[in-house]
Amino acid sequence: MYEKIEAQMTTRRTAFWILGMAAFGMGMPAAVLTASDAEAQTPGMERRQDRRTGRHERRQDRRTGRTERRQDRRTGTTGTTGTGSPGTGTTGTGTTGQAPRQ
Repeated sequence: MYEKIEAQMTTRRTAFWILGMAAFGMGMPAAVLTASDAEAQTPGMERRQDRRTGRHERRQDRRTGRTERRQDRRTGTTGTTGTGSPGTGTTGTGTTGQAPRQ
């Protein structure tokens, strides 16, 4: 059961591939640590995250409000103001309160 082992000459392509894989293997742990879901590490990062969270919440509130107003317009329901009287709302013309062009 003797097998003859032949010596192989390593080509440049193989050598670069081996070096590349070694570099990739050494760089991998740093990439894994960087991409983790770690908590903020500095007070500045915490403030930034708080601001981001606030922006997302406000944006979601605006979207929800727009969706509700759009649905009210489409179904024809009339909104009321805080006093209980019918609200003036919008005219539905799509204007922004500007005077007509002449």
